[in-house]
This record gives sequence, structure tokens and C-alpha cells, in this order.
Amino acid sequence: MVFNIYVANKVGSEAIGVFSLIMSFYLFAITVASSGLNIACTCIVSEEFAKGNFSNGFKAVRSCVFFALLLGLGSAFVIFLSGPLVSKVFLKGLVSPVPIYMIAIGLTFISISSVINGYLSSVGKSYKNAISQVTELSVKIIVSILLLQFFPSTDVETVCIFLILADVLSELFSFTLNMIFYFKDKKKYCNKHTFQVQMKKRIFKIAFPIAITSYIRSGLSSLKQFLIPLRLELSGLSYSLAVSSYGLINGMVMPVLMFSNSFIASFSSLLVPEFSRLLAGGNHNRLITVCNMILKTTSVFAICVSFIFFFFSNELSMAIYQNIEAGKWIKFLAPLVFFMYIDNIIDNMLKGINEQVGVMCCNILDLVITISIIFFIVPIYGISGYIFSICISELLNFTISCIQLKRKINYSVNLFKFVLVPIIACIFSYCICTFLNFNFSNLIFNIVIKVICFIGFYLSIIFIHKIYAFFIRKLKKFVIVFRV
Repeated sequence: MVFNIYVANKVGSEAIGVFSLIMSFYLFAITVASSGLNIACTCIVSEEFAKGNFSNGFKAVRSCVFFALLLGLGSAFVIFLSGPLVSKVFLKGLVSPVPIYMIAIGLTFISISSVINGYLSSVGKSYKNAISQVTELSVKIIVSILLLQFFPSTDVETVCIFLILADVLSELFSFTLNMIFYFKDKKKYCNKHTFQVQMKKRIFKIAFPIAITSYIRSGLSSLKQFLIPLRLELSGLSYSLAVSSYGLINGMVMPVLMFSNSFIASFSSLLVPEFSRLLAGGNHNRLITVCNMILKTTSVFAICVSFIFFFFSNELSMAIYQNIEAGKWIKFLAPLVFFMYIDNIIDNMLKGINEQVGVMCCNILDLVITISIIFFIVPIYGISGYIFSICISELLNFTISCIQLKRKINYSVNLFKFVLVPIIACIFSYCICTFLNFNFSNLIFNIVIKVICFIGFYLSIIFIHKIYAFFIRKLKKFVIVFRV
């Protein structure tokens, strides 16, 4: 997030908007290059290793890597063919096809790395994924800062080329590190053999429906992103200002709101192999227990974060971007944080119990409705229409995901304890912080102290309520025993 803030303050919202549009096309290409192979690898290797069939697991990895190589090269070729069209039609000539051509370079590295990441997650070596991701991000940040610092430019295309070049180099480093981890880990199982099975069919059975729905979802997602500035332009803005407004929301406000999701993402991705193992072992009671525990914990966390953004939106906007423009949208979208974070957790749970297609279908329905809103509403209401589309999208996705999970896992969440009590705790915490009236001269230090105190009071209230509930339960049991 700090890096995104640096880039946004360095190049401005218009360049961020154009870069975000290019990256939406990039994400579509990555979807085609990976085509659900990482999930197929994770599920199959988890199942085979749980049974002790190690050679079958590695056969699955090899097959997935082969498919990833073919798909990576194929998607890169499509990028080269479609570059001029994307530049002329969707980006209105703000940049040439060169930045688009550059994104094709790293696709093969990304597709193979995704398979290796799936393997490492399935064998409980997620810390190696973390090392790889930290290395990738570090290289990306260092290269980007060096290019932007030593070759300063206000040209949008040059900025996009620098950022994409940094991304490609970071993917190359990540790929190299992942391969080293894989071959080193593989040596532990090299002498363990089992019977061979037809692996390509199993991969195809898992990956094909995911791939098809992923193509549709990612394609619609890219279309949605390109439509936003085009429909904003029809509301009366120039295309440049429309891209700038899009960059403000998508490239500045949303990264701030999703920052705390990194704490959830650190374990949510592990739910896929964990739930796959529990499902393969028929341990349904454990599935329900883990599901309840995670939903409760995430709810308490997400509500706290949501209220931090709501109460301190203007201070955060000033501290981060040195303007208050983003503050009103941070405040307006803050309540959606709860639904975004919970939905992220539920999606990974569903993927772990082989409901990947259901997750994709939910996303596709969400995108169709959102695109319709953007197409018809945004030209009339402008940026407010775009914000409305975000709200509808998140609420719809959350609702459908909850229904899908409830059908498969009979989870139960006490709304009073894990929704109402945290909300009350947030309100009381903010009142206490307001009463203390922090007013330090340094803006960043001031907001940091406020947020820390808010979190401290919030956790204290939650803990006190937990102790109170514990004693009430014990008292009820004592009264029952006494009466008997």
C-alpha cells in the first residue's frame, strides 16, 4: 500500500487510471495463462499426498506445468495481436501498444509460478510462497522507484512502461525462486513410488470448468474496467478527466480499503488445501468447526477495520494523499469492507470443497449486473453511478456466496456476538478517542495514535464482553445444578 501511495503521489490519478486499465487487460491474460491450473494442482497434490501417493502428486505438477507453458505462450501471442486494438479503441490513444506488448513477456513465468505456488500450498510449505511473494514485491518496488526517480517523466505512456517493466522483472525473480524451492522440496520424495494413474483427465476435470468460467469472468471484468471511463465520458467529463476519476477510485481509494485484507489473505489462501484435505478425509464436523471459527474471527476483524475507515476517512486521506478528495469516497465505501473481507474468505472455502465453478458463476452473474449498471446508470449519474455499481456488486457477491456456503457447510454465526457487539464496541471506542481529543502537530503521527487507541479500546471491550459472557454461562450452569 505504501508503494501504491508513492506511485499515486508521484504520477497522478490520470496515469494511475491508465495503468489500472492496462492491468485489467493484464489480469485477463494471466487468467488465460493459468486457466485454473494452480487450483487443480493444489487439490490433486493435497489428495495424493494425503494418501501417500507421492509420485502421482508430482506427475500432476509436471502435467500442470506443461499446460501452463502452452497457455502462457498462447496468451502472450494473443496479447501481441490485440495490442493495437486495445490502445486505439479502449484507451483512446492515450498510450501506444508498446506497454501492452510488454505485459506479454512475463505471462509464461506467471503461469508456471502459479502451478508451483499451488504445489507449495498443498504440501504445507506456504512460507516459501510468502518468501517468493515478498521477493517479487521487493524487486517490483525497487525497480519502479529507481526508474521513476532517475528517469522522471510526466508522460503517461512512459510511466506505464516503467511500472510494467518493473512488474515483469519481479515475476522473473519470483519464477526463479519458486523453481528452486520446488526442486529442493521434490528431493525429499524422490525414492517414494506408487502406482501410476491417468493424471491429465483429473487435471482437465478440475481445471476446464474453472478455466471456462474464469475466461468469462475475467473477460467481463476487463470489459467492465474499460467501460467505466467510456461511460463516465458520456456523463459530461472529458476522457482524460474520466480516466482520472476512475484512477482516484480504483487506484487510490480501493487499495486503501483493501490494505487490511492482507491480514486475511495470509491465511485465506491456505483454506483451499486445508478444506480439500478435510473433504477428502470425510471430516465434515471439522469442516463446520473451522468454518464457524474463521467466519467469527473475520467478522470481528472486518467490522473494526470498516469503522476505522469510516470514522477517520478524512484524516487518512490527508495523511496518505495530502488531499481530502479521496476521503469522502473512503467514508462512503467503508461499510463495504465487512462484506468484501468475508466474501474473500468464503470464496476460498468454496474452492476448497470443489465449488470453484459455483464461485465463478457467482462472479459472472455479479459482473453482468454490474456492467449493466455501468452501461445504463453511469452516463446519467457519473461517478455516483460508478460508486453505486461497486455497492451492488459487493453486496450481491456476498449474499450469493453465503447462500452457496450454507448449502454445503451448515455453519452458524451468532449475529449478536459477532456483528452487533463489535459495532457497539467500535462506537464506544470512537467516543472515547473523541473525548481524549488527540491533537498532535504531526498529521501522520496524530492519525496513527488515534487508530492504535481505537483498536486498543475496541479489543478491550470485546475481551470484557467475552469474560462477561463466560461468567454468565457458568452462572447459568451453577443455577441449573443448584436447582437439581
